[in-house]
Amino acid sequence: MQLIDIGLNLSHASFNHDRDAVVARAEAVGVCHMVLTGSDLAESGVVAGMAAAEPQRYSGTAGVHPHLAKGWDAGTADGLRALYLQDGIRAVGECGLDYNRNYSPPEVQRKVFAEQLALAVATGLPVFLHQRDAHADFLAIWDEYRPHLTAPGVAHCYTGEDVELDDYLDRDLYVGITGWICDERRGHHLREMVGRVPEDRIMLETDAPYLLPRDLEPRPESRRNEPMHLAHICAVVAACRGESPELLAAASTANAVRFFRLPAISCAAVP
Repeated sequence: MQLIDIGLNLSHASFNHDRDAVVARAEAVGVCHMVLTGSDLAESGVVAGMAAAEPQRYSGTAGVHPHLAKGWDAGTADGLRALYLQDGIRAVGECGLDYNRNYSPPEVQRKVFAEQLALAVATGLPVFLHQRDAHADFLAIWDEYRPHLTAPGVAHCYTGEDVELDDYLDRDLYVGITGWICDERRGHHLREMVGRVPEDRIMLETDAPYLLPRDLEPRPESRRNEPMHLAHICAVVAACRGESPELLAAASTANAVRFFRLPAISCAAVP
């Protein structure tokens, strides 16, 4: 069983002391490729360097998370344009809207989201999307740019309700599922809903070091999530969908290869 983790923050400082061991543990359970998330220009540059150094192991995204939108300026746009010319950068983002805490003002978030969608139009790259508590504004901006985009988008770390899922599927978005579904406090609705995501639209991710699955046994001593837990997430999601982990892994991996336009060498077993 081979898996691609479509979203993790491997450049995070919590991995600095044992990053090689973390990657080895993930590969030991079948994680054959990792798409590293860029959340601002600096991190996106680090991600691009990792992808360039080990293209068999890593690809990346480059963008500005809505939490960090207030740091956007003309230099950010120019820096991202340069990164999009690098072969290892496979998507624009993480970008979108997050009104849950409004670390950046909503009006700034909307402007920066639109700026990044314009970059996606210009580059032809797919889009790695974030949305929390901002569904209506998110859709309004997405719908403005959607006719001009030549590549798809993925709703990263999907945690929404039925209506949101319907809106995303109606717009041909892919859906990324994380260990949120393993959380007995807030993930039950996802367990009931995940079976509605078409086989050719679902992808799996850890969002490590965040969102450690709460149902792991034995429970890890650390709260840090790792990409090795993607196999557990796959098993939980497959059970909720009434299918085997092997079938789900094959679908998710094939979808990731297609979405990010990954070289076939990334996961040799993918048809």
